[in-house]
Amino acid sequence: MADLLRLLLRVAEKAGNVARVCRQEAPLFQLLVQEKTGDDKNKKFVQDFKTLADVVIQEMIRHDVGAQFPEMADFIHGEESNKFENGLGESVTVTVGGTEEETAALLATVLDGDHTAASLLARAIHQDPATIDANTDGLTVPLSPSELAIWIDPIDATSQYIEGREEVLVEGHLSPSGLHCALVLVGVYLRSTGQPVMGVINQPFNNKDPAGGGWRGKHFWGVSCGSINVCSVSRPKDGPGTGLSVVLSCSEKQVVKEALTSVCGPDELMYASGAGYKILCVIQGLADVYVLSEGSTFKWDSCAPHALLRALGGGVVDLTKCLTSSSGAQDHQKDLTYHQPSPERKGAERWANHGGLVAYRDSSQLLRVISTLKDKL
Repeated sequence: MADLLRLLLRVAEKAGNVARVCRQEAPLFQLLVQEKTGDDKNKKFVQDFKTLADVVIQEMIRHDVGAQFPEMADFIHGEESNKFENGLGESVTVTVGGTEEETAALLATVLDGDHTAASLLARAIHQDPATIDANTDGLTVPLSPSELAIWIDPIDATSQYIEGREEVLVEGHLSPSGLHCALVLVGVYLRSTGQPVMGVINQPFNNKDPAGGGWRGKHFWGVSCGSINVCSVSRPKDGPGTGLSVVLSCSEKQVVKEALTSVCGPDELMYASGAGYKILCVIQGLADVYVLSEGSTFKWDSCAPHALLRALGGGVVDLTKCLTSSSGAQDHQKDLTYHQPSPERKGAERWANHGGLVAYRDSSQLLRVISTLKDKL
């Protein structure tokens, strides 16, 4: 498991490099966007974009993990279809080749024969990143790769990534929007139960190098299996205070905003972009909970950060199940799981978190949210 975690940290950093390379090539960036349609379209947004960066990152992670752990190759799932349409209307299946040259040749087809851009992307895909210090050497978890599966969200908050607004992150505060909301999410779960056991989050646009002006990333990881709970983020030294801070989507229902304002005050009700980033805010202690009343997130959004929250003693639960149950909110039957699609749905909707969610670090804060929203939805 330590080997798997090290690999996921490495491929997530490679993914961050790909995301940065794609943004650096501004004249080409408009060519790397294709609007999703049909069953693969996220119903929440008027426009929902699939970028070549998304597809390339997903297939790179699938290739690298499958190469080192062949028993996992058929159990690596992602948000994106690996079919991409180039400017000539040709449908190309994007895969990662065994060599940089093979990958560049395929990408050139997608990029309408732009070999310069294709070579740049292929180099980022095949180039090993700098060693990532994760202190994983002593990690021993009684699981085999044959018991595990993976969800990949290659670039969460794609709209923020495409818009590309550069905000300065202020220590101890969340920022509502900008490039830093775009995250690479890799979550590992048990095939048998769907329980998340490992998560890696890479934030490709965390800060700018004052000397060179290029973006630098930051990574977060967690492992939660039985009595083993290890996370790169420290647990808060003090328990939860009397206040409650909540992060929401701007599009959240008014009834939810009003109910939560009554318990946390208007200054502690915050808004941010990207489901992954909002859960990361909870992981980092920038907000106590993240509440979403609609089924507009997916398994690939929540799997990785869910594992980190479990390692910190928290979790992610199905909001509707908590509100309609009489057995209390912190019943593990209400935790989100990741192994079963909704049989009555089609396309991406089969993997939506249809009941909404609450991400939390402390169960007492979860209980306050559920009691506040009871009978409101």
